Amino acid sequence: MASVGALRAILALRILSLLTLAASALLMALNNINVDGEKIKFTDLIAYRYVFAVGAIGFLYNLIQLPFAMYNVVQKKRMIRNGCLPEFDYFGDKVMALLLASGVGVGFGVTFELKRTFDDAFSSEVKKYLDRGNISTGILLAGTVFMALLLAYSSTRRSATTGLFK
Repeated sequence: MASVGALRAILALRILSLLTLAASALLMALNNINVDGEKIKFTDLIAYRYVFAVGAIGFLYNLIQLPFAMYNVVQKKRMIRNGCLPEFDYFGDKVMALLLASGVGVGFGVTFELKRTFDDAFSSEVKKYLDRGNISTGILLAGTVFMALLLAYSSTRRSATTGLFK
């Protein structure tokens, strides 16, 4: 059984992760500009589509996990007590952390390369578009850090309930 402080920390990290991933996906979805009468959307860059998708998937995952974390804090026990939930937390948090990290790498990588290669050719509007993509990716990075911290908590909770050190 985890301490009350650890349960509250897990809940707080879930909420922070949920909020940062929602902000990242929303900011990326609103990243649209008009250049010479032509609308450029975030979906025009495949990398930005990936950043958006990763943020949305991470948001949905945390939205699903939030009621379980809330129940755990309030009742001081797991909602599902058959040992399945610690395994789901551990592997789900691990997959989400890696997926979010890949989204951060893609977002920063494509923005950096475009700015480095074509900076002189871009108008101020296109530079703002890329800067908004960078800001969205930075917020996704914060969500990735929160998810990595959740992974650390879920791995210690999993090892306390299963394995050799039970």
